[in-house]
Amino acid sequence: MTVTQLGRPVGADGEQTRRRIITAAMRCVAEVGYSQATIREIARAADMTSGSLYHYFPNKSELLSATGAEIEEIVLPRLRAAAAASGDVVDRLVAVLDESGRLTRDYPYLTPFLRALRAGSTARLRRGGPQYPGSKALHDVVSEIVADAKRQGRLAPKTDSQSTVAAICALTRGLTEQSDRL
Repeated sequence: MTVTQLGRPVGADGEQTRRRIITAAMRCVAEVGYSQATIREIARAADMTSGSLYHYFPNKSELLSATGAEIEEIVLPRLRAAAAASGDVVDRLVAVLDESGRLTRDYPYLTPFLRALRAGSTARLRRGGPQYPGSKALHDVVSEIVADAKRQGRLAPKTDSQSTVAAICALTRGLTEQSDRL
């Protein structure tokens, strides 16, 4: 009789296991939503026991915060690189939108994960939880582009930069979500 041992595979290091857990968390939240994604389900998706998962993350909130941080580490450099590829404001925004689409293709659970977190964000915010991850990277890059556009005189002087950034971010999220659904 062969016994399957769940947890860290032989030869794997802790960082590989941690990334496997984060990937499983992203997938579970994307598939069933924030509140329905349990530690038990995430552990099962990561091919480990709940007890083993708790050695890496003390609770679901910490796990999803780590997942959000991982998303930031992936998304921010790619969006910044896309925005830096061209000096023209419109071209920079188009490059960010294009890169957002590539991120969606490269990480198929990214968009549904962020959508699931946004759907549950109101309840989590009331309980003191973090805002949904992933938005900061897009927001930061678009803010930089809008600030540059304003300095260059490409925006009307009375244009509200915060509203402009919010509108561009909402448009980008909407288009990537629509692209993901198609």
